[in-house]
Amino acid sequence: MAYTTTMLAWGVLEFGEFMGSDLQHAYEAIRWATDYFLKATSVPGVVYAQVGDPYGDHKCWERPEDMDTPRTTYAVTENKPGSEVSAEIAAALAASSMVFYGFDRRYSKLLLRRASRIITKIAINKFRGSYKDGLGPVVCPFYCSGNGYQDELIWAAAWLHKATKATYYWNYVTRNIHSVDSVFAEFGWDAKHAGINILLSKFVLDSSLFRPNADKFVCSVMPESPTKSVTYSPGGLLFKPGGSNMQHATALSFLLIVYSRYLYGHGNISIVHCDNVAVNPSRLIQVAKGQVDYILGNNPSGMSYMVGYGNKFPRYIHHRGSSLPSIDQHPEHINCDEGRSYFASNQPNPNLLIGAIVGGPDMNDSYNDSRADFATL
Repeated sequence: MAYTTTMLAWGVLEFGEFMGSDLQHAYEAIRWATDYFLKATSVPGVVYAQVGDPYGDHKCWERPEDMDTPRTTYAVTENKPGSEVSAEIAAALAASSMVFYGFDRRYSKLLLRRASRIITKIAINKFRGSYKDGLGPVVCPFYCSGNGYQDELIWAAAWLHKATKATYYWNYVTRNIHSVDSVFAEFGWDAKHAGINILLSKFVLDSSLFRPNADKFVCSVMPESPTKSVTYSPGGLLFKPGGSNMQHATALSFLLIVYSRYLYGHGNISIVHCDNVAVNPSRLIQVAKGQVDYILGNNPSGMSYMVGYGNKFPRYIHHRGSSLPSIDQHPEHINCDEGRSYFASNQPNPNLLIGAIVGGPDMNDSYNDSRADFATL
């Protein structure tokens, strides 16, 4: 949730001027999340990281209105550290503070103060350690941290530097950036490496600190690059190992577009060299656009992988609220076990999850529209 909020805020900061009437909806979505994070961090020395027992919740197929599983809360504390989740919340609050700065200065300052407190007094010092150790089986095997917590700490410090220009955060980034693995095409809820390099390259585009790694990210994903570390399906979809592949195609495409904006207007610096292949900013946009076009229907199946877009899109989404009848249609309570009949139904979901992007097709552009296949849905 915190990573999603950070990305939504980054999107507004980069592209808000093009969002038209949807910009207000973006503000509302961000504030819904940041209000929650303010509550989750309101007790000094405590960060509430999760509500609900994951085993009990995964066992039940219920509507949100009918949920009767225990709402157990789990917090990271000094004795149960959780640098990843604490730092990502700090990043979300710092990025969002810039979104609200122009029209709600008081709220913006509140978000920034809380972000600073979390990163300096909690994530780096008191709570330094992985939340998969601090919270154990509550976190794993659901959202294990495979990349450690140092990338989240640097990511949060980078956002706080962007929001405050304070040398403390910049110094933290530069002192610790070499402690994270050099995996240039990794970016998502668990790995921030490529995002860090792209975000900070704007500040030091003519420097040898982050620009080379940002360029290596480009070379790791461009189809024509001799050093690419991703693959492409016959239809042109970017692929990385693991389920829910669209998370990679969308996140990496976002970084390509952002970096292309940073590169424009810098003369020879704007060219990325992947060995003997030269890549200009317009090529980055072209590749990202190709991914978006694929997702929206320009693919061998002719299917849009965004629900509600076009005439052909997934109808059996692995989503409780979408697959169960609405309260209007079925006002009676549907308990934990009763929901399973709707999960197993061969009928399409009665409620369209409009705007949702599914996990996507396999490496051969084949897609299985099935609720049980959660890796694709």
